[in-house]
Amino acid sequence: MIRYCNNNHDIISLWADVFGDSEEEILYFIKNLAHGKCLGYFENNKLVSMFFLVDCCINHKNYKYIYAACTYKEYEGRGFMTKLIEYAYKNDSSLCLIPANESLIKFYKKRGFNKSSEIDSLKFDELDDIKEYLFEGFELKDPIVMVKE
Repeated sequence: MIRYCNNNHDIISLWADVFGDSEEEILYFIKNLAHGKCLGYFENNKLVSMFFLVDCCINHKNYKYIYAACTYKEYEGRGFMTKLIEYAYKNDSSLCLIPANESLIKFYKKRGFNKSSEIDSLKFDELDDIKEYLFEGFELKDPIVMVKE
């Protein structure tokens, strides 16, 4: 089942497990994010896959930016992230993200993120500290913004 999640405990548990961030860091992000929400995939009422959808703008066009996309290891390979992306696309139309590495570029291309944009064109209406979160986490030498329209 897909639904928006506002249970901080569930979000923190999944995020910390996958990315290793501290509870304090994650809670700071959640409490200070002004224009975003967490979309989650639940199995037996447990949050097993999620990402944040954050309002953004690329070259004067509005998008939903996918951030902190993650799935518990034991639930990977079941298509939950693909279902979340499809749900978000159906309901929000234009999506974008910064892939963390080369393998994720391939993953997202298979899911319709076929356009790209310069990272400098991506703008957020968030606190500077939150913007720092949104631009972290990629290993690519030349990061790009991938777009699904």
